[in-house]
Amino acid sequence: MNECPCESWRWAENERFIHDIVEAYESSYPNLKTHNPEYPTPESLKSVIRYGNIEFDGDFSEDSPGSKLIRELILDDRPGKLFITAWGGASTIARALYTIQRDFEFNNEWPEIRDKINRKVVLLPSGDQDNTIATFIRPNWPDIEIRQFRQSPNYGYVAQLNASTENAPFLTSTWMKENISNQGEFGELYRVWGDGKQMVVGDKVDYFGMAGYTNEQLKEMGYFVWMPVQEKGSWLGEGDNHTVMNMLGNGLRAFEKGYYGGWGGRMVSPSATSTVAGMSSSGSAEDMAAALSSQNRTQSNLKDFPNYFPEAQRDFAARLKWSVTPNFQDANHAPLVKIEGPLTLLAAPGQKIKLHADSYDPDGDDVTIQWYQTPISGSETSVSFSTSLGNSTEFTIPEDAKTGQEIHVIASAKDVTDSPLTSYQRVVVQINGN
Repeated sequence: MNECPCESWRWAENERFIHDIVEAYESSYPNLKTHNPEYPTPESLKSVIRYGNIEFDGDFSEDSPGSKLIRELILDDRPGKLFITAWGGASTIARALYTIQRDFEFNNEWPEIRDKINRKVVLLPSGDQDNTIATFIRPNWPDIEIRQFRQSPNYGYVAQLNASTENAPFLTSTWMKENISNQGEFGELYRVWGDGKQMVVGDKVDYFGMAGYTNEQLKEMGYFVWMPVQEKGSWLGEGDNHTVMNMLGNGLRAFEKGYYGGWGGRMVSPSATSTVAGMSSSGSAEDMAAALSSQNRTQSNLKDFPNYFPEAQRDFAARLKWSVTPNFQDANHAPLVKIEGPLTLLAAPGQKIKLHADSYDPDGDDVTIQWYQTPISGSETSVSFSTSLGNSTEFTIPEDAKTGQEIHVIASAKDVTDSPLTSYQRVVVQINGN
């Protein structure tokens, strides 16, 4: 954009976006915990807010409160995986890993520490927006798992471009006003097209809040117009959502393995690069818009993966409703579904598998259960269900199924309401035979 060299294009002292959101959460917490008692306390969220390595793009030359916290979590002895998202650059993560390597690499316990970190840490970046993954993390920590996703619902800025007939209604100003913008403090904070807001005054990339201007007029005003102007009040995407959507406890178990897939899509090869990241450092506005539009078309045309966008948007709307609703009975809640027996099975070619699921709706609504096989990356084999609707179904493992292949079956439970909510359970059938 011909704006550099720059003294800084990082955070100013009065920028506190996360604090604003957590304060809105604190105000809404009494309502939220009525609808789901597992919501964390506002105090617990405030206690872990830190500023990271934000002096300049890709700079991890100094420790920061954020890098120290990440280092502490990486080195602790809590069991299980540690998932770390990066919605911008990974410089704060890079600094944490750098200091660990610096302090332990030449000690006798280094192999044990390194192996523990490789088993424990999972990085969920939205591209490599400051190049620290490519220049430091991958060369020095090649065995850390890095998950990048494709075939995800388009939660991004370009969601309106080529949106399917099924998804388009959830992007309109009418839907956003009714379900998001008018829902209390969270709704006020959530940005939409033409809302008059700008995250940083004078940011030439952030023209989304400016209403009444054409693309050409915005360009003449000096803005970097990489996404065509949309209807005032309509969806303004959060392009990094896919990094966290598979972490949600909706029953899809998508966090367990990158290739499982869920509301955030499926994993791509760790060597794949992000189109958005690549265009963030070079290329014209037209190049970026074309690349994003092409990416959107590709995602829209991949028919084998479930379209989870409507379910995710309705879930989003329900949680915003909870935030302003003090009584449990005045809002909708997702049904529960439970498949009998273990959720990971071993099976041989030719074996018949019978599955039964029970459901419960906390609001007393009727519930429909649907069974389907969800595709995974590279090791699946197809099956046919005796029925796709109802509490029970069965299928037979194909005779030509190979050892190591997997069949992933989803039981989807949806309440019968005007704005249905969905929950899931996944059964993973591992082939142990031929």
